[in-house]
Amino acid sequence: MVTREKFLDAFGELIYALALADGLIQPEEISALQHILQKYDWANAVEWSFQYEKNRQQPLEKVYANALETFREYGPAPEYQDLIEVLEAVAQASAGIDSHEQKIIAGFQTDLKAKFIQDLENGRLL
Repeated sequence: MVTREKFLDAFGELIYALALADGLIQPEEISALQHILQKYDWANAVEWSFQYEKNRQQPLEKVYANALETFREYGPAPEYQDLIEVLEAVAQASAGIDSHEQKIIAGFQTDLKAKFIQDLENGRLL
C-alpha cells in the first residue's frame, strides 16, 4: 500500500516531469508552482518533492513512470483534480501549454483513468 507521503511525493515528481517536458525548467514555472500550491495543505510536501527531483536531474520519462506507478498503486483520490489544475497552471506559466506538456497532462489523465477502469472491472476497487 502506498502511503500518503509517497502519494504526495509523486505529485512533485509529475510536476517536475511536466516542467522539464519542454527541455528546461523555466523560472516562471517555479513561480507559478509556488503560487498555486499556496492554496493546498499538502503544498510543502509537493514542493519538496519537486525540488528533490530537480536537484537529482533524473530523466523525465523515468520520473513520470515512477509517479504514474505510485498513482496506480494508491488508487482513486479526489486530489487528482487538484493535481491537474496545478499541472495546467505550471504549463501555462511559460508561453502557454506546448505539445510536450499537453502530452504529459493528457497521458496522466488517460493512463490513470484506464488503470482505474480496469481495476473496477476486475473488482479491485470495490
